[in-house]
Parts: sequence; C-alpha cells; structure tokens
Amino acid sequence: MRPTNLHSAKRGIRRGAISTAALIATALAGSTVAASAARLAAPSYEVYAIRYATVPAFKVSGLIAGADTSRRLDIAMMVWLLKAADGRNVLVDAGFHRADLVARWKPEQFMPPSEAVAKFGVKPEDVTDVIVSHIHWDHLDGIDLFPKARVWLQRDEFNYYLDSSGTAKNRTIDAADAKILADIARQGRVMLVDGDAKEIIPGITVYTGGKHTFASQFAGVNTASGTVVIASDNMYLYENLARHAPIAQTLDAESNLRAQARMVGLAGDPRLIVPGHDPEIFSRFPLPGNGVARIR
Repeated sequence: MRPTNLHSAKRGIRRGAISTAALIATALAGSTVAASAARLAAPSYEVYAIRYATVPAFKVSGLIAGADTSRRLDIAMMVWLLKAADGRNVLVDAGFHRADLVARWKPEQFMPPSEAVAKFGVKPEDVTDVIVSHIHWDHLDGIDLFPKARVWLQRDEFNYYLDSSGTAKNRTIDAADAKILADIARQGRVMLVDGDAKEIIPGITVYTGGKHTFASQFAGVNTASGTVVIASDNMYLYENLARHAPIAQTLDAESNLRAQARMVGLAGDPRLIVPGHDPEIFSRFPLPGNGVARIR
C-alpha cells in the first residue's frame, strides 16, 4: 500500500532507517560476541622449560651487550614444552644432539632433547609441532628427533639462510642442519610463517623484531596465568630485561630493545617472559623440579 500523504511517507522512511540501524547494531553486537567467544575458546597451554644440558663458563659478554668480559655463567640449554588439554604437544626450539656438536661444546649433564622431553612423559612421536625461533645449531639441530612434528619457521629466515636444496647460504646456519631442514621441508612438514603477529596454532602467536638472526621469532602462549612469552635467544637472560640491555649477538640492537619492550606489553605479567639461556628460570619456577620448570 502506498502512503496517502507526505507525512506518512516520512514516517515510513524513519521507520525503515530505524529498522536498518537496529539490524546493523545487532550484527555488530553479534560480531563482538563471536570475537569474544573465539578468544575465550582459544586453548590454554601448560608451559614447561625442560633443561637437557649446561654449557659451563660461558662469557656473559656474549649474551649481554657491554657486559664485563671477565664474567662467566653456566648457561642452561633448554627446550620449551607447551601442553594442551586436547593432546597437542608443541615444542619451542628443538635443541641439539649431533655428536660433533656435543664434542665441540662439551656440555655437562647432556641428554638428547628428545630424551629430556620423554623423561617428562611426552614421547618424541607425540610432539605435534616444533616452533623454531631461529636457525642456530643449538635451537634447530634437534628437529629430526621429532618424526611427526610440523616445523614452524619464518619464511624470511628460511630463504635468507638456505635454498630449497638445503645448501647453506652463509655460515650462520650449520651446513648439516640446513640439509636436515630442507629434507623435512620436502616431506611437507615445514610450515613457513609470513611475518609478524601470526597465530600459527590456536592459542600460540609468533612475533618478529628481536633480530637475533635475520628473522628470528618469539612466541606468545595462552595460559591460565595469562600470556607467557617464550623469548628464546631474542632475550638471553633476565638481566637483559632488567638492565634494558640488548643481546650481544643481534643484527639490530635498537630493534632488539623494542622487541624486549614489546614482550613486556604482551606478557600477562613480566615474570612470564622466559629468556633463552638463563639458569635462574629453575630457581624462579622450582616445580616440578629435576630440570623441569612450569612457567605460571
């Protein structure tokens, strides 16, 4: 039925506009609720630092820019296990195990990272994913210990340091590790990440900017205590953060400091930022013990 006069037409237009606005508001509210529900549904992980070796008397000046060259520290060699209730077992970094590396670096209390993880109750074949923070030997070499795991690495990191055949482009990456990584890529298990702030696994987001290597990454992990940040070598020690000191081995000190500041903003609490080689982790988080620290 057509309106009988101009006033009736205006009332119709107003009612239509109100109805449209109501529909938009309802849709927006629904989107907000859906987004909130998605955030709430993100899985929560238990986070464990697992120590598999100690490198004795390491120069602190190789960890903290400007540190006293006479200082030495027995540094912890670790992988980080992220356990979800759905059975997903994610490692951040894979450690090292090759005999030539063990002979060269002479670690104490050494066991292969796969054995350290298995000792805690997770079999190597039950590790679903390995997030590699960067391509240095002590973080990459152990990827072949976990035969079913997807391996997550920044695409720019992969392309900068090796080609698809596994030929190392420079000495930063161990040549044997480059071959292993390329072989796993041919198996279809290497997942290349395109840039910063990517949620690669539900509840786990990776970030770039630490510049320990060309495209090193660190991970933010959803837990019941808030976001835990696994810094890996983008922050070697708690002292880096306390002194606002960049890591000694970085391609860009200013970018590294910005990344450390970003970690503070991302973490549920600054105590939940986990450095790459600090033995103090195991005194700050003494449970369950025996070389394992639950971060919470």
